[in-house]
Amino acid sequence: MHQGPGRSCPISYRYAPDAFSGAAELCADTLWIAGGLYGNPFALQALLEAYAAEPGSKALVFNGDFHWFDVDPADYARVDESVLGFHAMRGNVETEIAAPGDDTGCGCGYPDWVGDATVAHSNRIMERLRASAQSSGRDLRALSALPMHLLAEVGGERIGIVHGDAASLAGWNFSREALSSAGGLAQAAADFDRSGVRVFASSHTCLPVLRRIAGERALVNNGAAGMPNFRGERYGLATRVSLSPGRGTLYGMRCGALYVEGIALRYDYAAWERRFVAQRPAGSDAHRSYYDRIVNGPDYALRVAA
Repeated sequence: MHQGPGRSCPISYRYAPDAFSGAAELCADTLWIAGGLYGNPFALQALLEAYAAEPGSKALVFNGDFHWFDVDPADYARVDESVLGFHAMRGNVETEIAAPGDDTGCGCGYPDWVGDATVAHSNRIMERLRASAQSSGRDLRALSALPMHLLAEVGGERIGIVHGDAASLAGWNFSREALSSAGGLAQAAADFDRSGVRVFASSHTCLPVLRRIAGERALVNNGAAGMPNFRGERYGLATRVSLSPGRGTLYGMRCGALYVEGIALRYDYAAWERRFVAQRPAGSDAHRSYYDRIVNGPDYALRVAA
């Protein structure tokens, strides 16, 4: 197993499944969850417009990594202020902005199947972002104070919201790769048993997943709100959990009384590409790691996600 900055997962990132055994911290008839905004202000605008159109009792949760590409201090400040106006959790990005760990790098906890070049690029992206955050005028202590997990309730059903997985802020057990094996599905079922939730929602691994887990339970990962998630497409994704079906659903499933859905965030792609290239030109770490995905989407299909 590879170790070192960007791959290690510090003890401070970990928590026990009984973290979800207490009282719900928020209750609503409809819950929107958006992880991996990655500092894309156009995706943020699309998300807030879609959420504003949602009727009834509702709540919006940002479950981490809402910063990443927002290296302009003014952009960073705008994203930070907007997100912290809703329910927010910290991902590894926010954690390492505010309180860098020894030998943690970007805090991604990358598994062995991720190449060393990607890990190195991410570590350097984090260094530059941290400098922008420190120049933004925002209180970085507010990021440190954000929770690593959150328990919500929709229609009496318990929803465990995490950034990574049931045990770690940067865990990969809710990734497409882990859930493609019998062992990974068994681990997920055990996590549900211990936590007592009906739905787990995550985002850290940056590719969307919707899986039915034994016992009429659902595991949903929205991938990225601020980047394309499927080859040939140019929209972000948010998760919607509700007592009623939503509009514009890309994919979904019934889970007891709940509708668990993936919702497209169709942001101004052209404007975002221009801003990305202006701030992250060819040859930069972010351009090398992400530009192809921003233009063409990842090598991933909707039918695989759901």
